[in-house]
Amino acid sequence: MKKTILAVLFSSLMIGSVAQAAPLSADQEAQVRKLVRDTLVENPEILEEAIVALQAKQGEKQQAQMKETLKAEHDALFNDPTSPRIGKKDAKLVLVNFTDFNCPFCKRFDPQLMDLVKKYPDDVAVVIKYLPFKGQTSMDSAQLTMTLWQEDPKAFEALHHKFMQKQGMLSDANIKDALKATGNDKLKASDKSRDGIRTNMILAEKLGVNGTPATLVGDEMIPGAIDAQQFEAVVKEQLAKLK
Repeated sequence: MKKTILAVLFSSLMIGSVAQAAPLSADQEAQVRKLVRDTLVENPEILEEAIVALQAKQGEKQQAQMKETLKAEHDALFNDPTSPRIGKKDAKLVLVNFTDFNCPFCKRFDPQLMDLVKKYPDDVAVVIKYLPFKGQTSMDSAQLTMTLWQEDPKAFEALHHKFMQKQGMLSDANIKDALKATGNDKLKASDKSRDGIRTNMILAEKLGVNGTPATLVGDEMIPGAIDAQQFEAVVKEQLAKLK
C-alpha cells in the first residue's frame, strides 16, 4: 500500500511538472524522490490521511454508480417476471436478494429474509435473484425454481425452501427428491429462466456483487450474511427514509 501511495504521489508531482514546464532532468527527479521520501518519513500520518481520502473517494464513486444503476435498471431489478417475489406487490420497501442454493451463507441468511417479510407484511417484500455460482446443481435448481415461479407462483416457495433447507451442496438426486416432495416431478427448466439468470449476472456485475448472499436494501448493498438484528436495523433505517 505504501509503495502504491508513493507512486501516486510521485506521479502527481511528475505530471504537474510536465504540464507546467519541460520534463525533469535525472537530478531533478532524484530530488523529487528524496523530497517525497523525506516528507513521508517525517510525517507518516500523511499516508493514513491519503488512504482515508482515497477510500472516501472510492466510496463516493461506488455510491454514484449504484444510484445510476438503480435508475437505469429499475425494471430489471424489481419487475423482471422471471425473478420470484415474496411479499405484497405494493410493499413500501422491496429488497433484492442475490442468492445461490449451494451457498451455505445463503442457506443461513434466507430465513432472515422470510422472517422480515412476516414481521413487516405491509412494508417489506423480497425479489430473489439467483446467481448460480457453485456448479451445475446451482444452475439446475435455480432454473427449475424460476420456471415454477413463472408457471405456478403459489407453488414456488415450497420448492425454494426445500432447496435452501438442504444442508451442503445439492446433488442431482437431491433435486429430484425436492421436485417429487413438492409435487413438481414433471417440471422442466424454461428458456425464460435461462435468460433470467443471464440478466441476474449482468445486474450483479453492474452493482458490484461478487458473491452471495448480497442484498439490496433501498440504496444500500449489504454483502454477506450479517446478523439478524443488524440487518433489521438497516431495513428499518431504509423504511424511515420512505416516510
